[in-house]
Amino acid sequence: MMSDRYRALSFWHDSLADDLAPRPRLTGDRKVDVAIVGAGYTGLWTAYYLKKLRPEIEVAIVEAEIAGFGASGRNGGWCLGALAGIDPLIADPAKRDGAVSLMRAMFETVDEVGRVADAEEISCDFAKGGTIQVATSPPHVRTLKRQVESLRSLGFGAEDYRWLEPDECSSRIRTSPNLGGMYTPHCAAIHPAKLVRGLADVVERLGVAIYERTPARSVRDRTVRTDSGRIDAEVVLRATEGYTPRLEGHRHKLIPIHTMMIATERLPQSLWDTIGLSERETFGDPRRVVIYGQRTADGRLAFGGRGEYYFGSGIKDMFDASDALFTNVHRTLTELFPGLRGVEITHRWGGPIGVPRDWHPSVGLNRWTGFAWAGGYVGEGVAASNLAGRTLADLILERETELVGLPWVGRPFPKWEPEPLRWAGVKAIRSLAESVDSAEFKTGETPKLRSRILNSFME
Repeated sequence: MMSDRYRALSFWHDSLADDLAPRPRLTGDRKVDVAIVGAGYTGLWTAYYLKKLRPEIEVAIVEAEIAGFGASGRNGGWCLGALAGIDPLIADPAKRDGAVSLMRAMFETVDEVGRVADAEEISCDFAKGGTIQVATSPPHVRTLKRQVESLRSLGFGAEDYRWLEPDECSSRIRTSPNLGGMYTPHCAAIHPAKLVRGLADVVERLGVAIYERTPARSVRDRTVRTDSGRIDAEVVLRATEGYTPRLEGHRHKLIPIHTMMIATERLPQSLWDTIGLSERETFGDPRRVVIYGQRTADGRLAFGGRGEYYFGSGIKDMFDASDALFTNVHRTLTELFPGLRGVEITHRWGGPIGVPRDWHPSVGLNRWTGFAWAGGYVGEGVAASNLAGRTLADLILERETELVGLPWVGRPFPKWEPEPLRWAGVKAIRSLAESVDSAEFKTGETPKLRSRILNSFME
């Protein structure tokens, strides 16, 4: 059955009460005010705020599979008050004030997601326990302390970011080792599939048409073309994130890099007493090959890490449970929490996130062409997509708000290089990141040259 395929996408999908039956396809042609390609967070949040601000506006969404099929339904469940690519903006004196405003807007966005979930009765297991970056090697201590100092210099206080000494950090999370950590309250753990599926139901009740199993083939001339019809609109929004390369004419805007996740069986309280996370704090550490985890509302530990880029921007939605990438994630988890050795892993899944060439997310609208876009969140899109949706609604409705002046608005995505240069470059960056991480864990020192080279690729 089709719904069984969707349930197999992730632990999050498998744990839904929703039957995951697809909505009807588009049949024939339509004309609306705003057409959206992609029923993930970005497209749904944009539709939500458009209808809240102007109820009479006509909005239609086309989705290749079902709402929440992609990263919106499969991510780590961090509603994080931070945005990828912010450091270069902070480093530029001309953009620093705008970058700080953008950071504070992201703090507020975490609460906005919780507010909407509460107001619209979306039960998404929202728990604002904050997030901890744990120092698991000596270089991490130096890195995190420098981050706290830098954030203080920008005007952020202890209520936003603070260093936790090892004893205090271990009172929250008991990794092995634990040399301290940086804590911020601006993060909530959520069940991502419950949020995206609930949001789809809400916007549909507001009058938005969602056409599922209707892949867009092209977006041009204010028109979305599919195999079963076309939608003409004054504004067309591309909200396809990691699936953007499948859209004709957009192949080099974003590339799909896969992330891999596992979820344990439900853990007994005695084991949670050895792990911590009593407030459902999310956690990671500063290694370059990113890791991330959370305590789920039903008492599991969901944990993930970065996976692979496949030649030609290839996309995988299903992975064999024996895939070595899952072995790597599981090994990292049991290194951090030795007490989890022998615990059953009940779910293994992965999927693509959208990564821009400059690692900077962007949101914008070309009023001359009617084309709007948002994405490139580099895996940090749960909260960022809400800010993007509110910003897009303001841009489309020509509202002069503070959001439309934030420094991620209007930045075009630079094109990625053609293959095989793209594949070779991404592989080289991954290899370099792994080598720097490995050296730090083995020697307790950061290899300076390799680190500088790696940082130059990320700017």
